[in-house]
Amino acid sequence: MSELLLGMRLRGIQYRRIHTGSSFGFAFRAKPGCAYFHFLATGTANLLTEDGVLQPLSAGNAVFLPHGNAHQIISSPNAPVQDIDHYNVVSLSETVCAVTASSSSAPHAIFFSGCMEFDLGGLQGLVPLMPELMMIDATSQRYLELMPILTAMEHEACTGRVGDAGILARLADVVMAVIVRGWVECGCSNSSAFVTALREPKLSRAILALHRQPGRNWTVAELAAESGLSRSVFAKRFQETIGIAPLHYAGALRMRIAHTWLSYDRMPIERVAERLGYTSQAAFSRAYKRITGTPPGYSRRENK
Repeated sequence: MSELLLGMRLRGIQYRRIHTGSSFGFAFRAKPGCAYFHFLATGTANLLTEDGVLQPLSAGNAVFLPHGNAHQIISSPNAPVQDIDHYNVVSLSETVCAVTASSSSAPHAIFFSGCMEFDLGGLQGLVPLMPELMMIDATSQRYLELMPILTAMEHEACTGRVGDAGILARLADVVMAVIVRGWVECGCSNSSAFVTALREPKLSRAILALHRQPGRNWTVAELAAESGLSRSVFAKRFQETIGIAPLHYAGALRMRIAHTWLSYDRMPIERVAERLGYTSQAAFSRAYKRITGTPPGYSRRENK
């Protein structure tokens, strides 16, 4: 799992350092394909989800919304709410801005908000299994390493030192990576056949081989040999555990990796085809469209 998580990508689209008055309401629009992260450095607030669940927040709390769902951060249920994009901002760096919604020099609350493109690479199939909202308790055994990072974020958000915007953005990226790792390490809420397969030593060896060499033209017999099983036993066990045949899994994996290379790395289509073992760009394009439903050129354009 550690090796597979090396493919995780986080790219910050926009970060905000927000100072509030005693009454505030910020609405964040849905951002499919992205994730939201909020860290409350001082004061108190509430997070209101699309389905009406109100989650109290106190200083030091962090929340992660891996699906980029719409939500609000409010001082109270009856506070007036305004779209976060409608506030006047001061640019602090290329991706970080400051939002001041308080006329007082001593803000009621300070929080740091990030919106990132969220891609797990070969593990992208796990993203739909993640909960809508993940509250982070930095004192829990799962996230003990977060305490010093969140403490550093609190210090940067409150002191206003030179370069604090860039440091906050990088720390937020690390926090999100740690959150994802903690969720995966704890079995992804035991909701994934993929995790079940990784817990089985023989199947996990074949899966790791596929992820290490996605461009190899694997056969079922070769994957069975990686697992130390006969071809028939391996194919049956893989199908029963994962829910799809080994070569169908290999094809879907190639296309998830191809989407990352096309969308985020801006790699030329012919280069992607070559790296993934296709004999021609046309063969790759046909396979990509068959599995994803869109041509590879669309994936290169969508994140421009």
